[in-house]
Amino acid sequence: MPRIIPAAALAAFLLPAPALADDITDALNAAIEAYEAGDIQDALAETGYATQLLNDMQSQGLEAFLPPALPGWTRELSEEPAQGLGFMGGGSSAEAEYTGPDGRFTIMMVADNPMVGAMAGLLGNATIMATMGRIERINGESFLNADNELSGLIGGRVLIQASGAPVEVMAEHLEQVDFDALAELGG
Repeated sequence: MPRIIPAAALAAFLLPAPALADDITDALNAAIEAYEAGDIQDALAETGYATQLLNDMQSQGLEAFLPPALPGWTRELSEEPAQGLGFMGGGSSAEAEYTGPDGRFTIMMVADNPMVGAMAGLLGNATIMATMGRIERINGESFLNADNELSGLIGGRVLIQASGAPVEVMAEHLEQVDFDALAELGG
């Protein structure tokens, strides 16, 4: 039960979408009821559902950080990335595809995923990054340029990857991201 109470407090704190927040509160209340009745399986199912809804909320927050398309470019948001994180330990993600005069590329953001945490040792260390490729600085953040694919770790918990176009084009789009605000996402 100690883990359910902080989750309920977190859910109460993150109430920007009333209908979704009601579903979260309902699931957490159902989990508490199931736990108190001794039905651990149902309690786990309800907390899992609440976790999924909270991750969906955070994914919507991540979407807001995907940069708008620059003049001459278009941006299409993907609906798929968040659905695939369950087997990778959970977390939130957002992805957009950009199309313009220099081709097509994608930017993906993944937050609070165990695999992202494992990459922190690589992308959080400039010496190691330099052995894997070239370091590019975008608004004060270090990005690894490995074979024209940019990867950066923001705030130790949000992975940004951009691939498919010349690095200069992708970097120009990424310059629009408020990395300080992104690091504080959901916190």
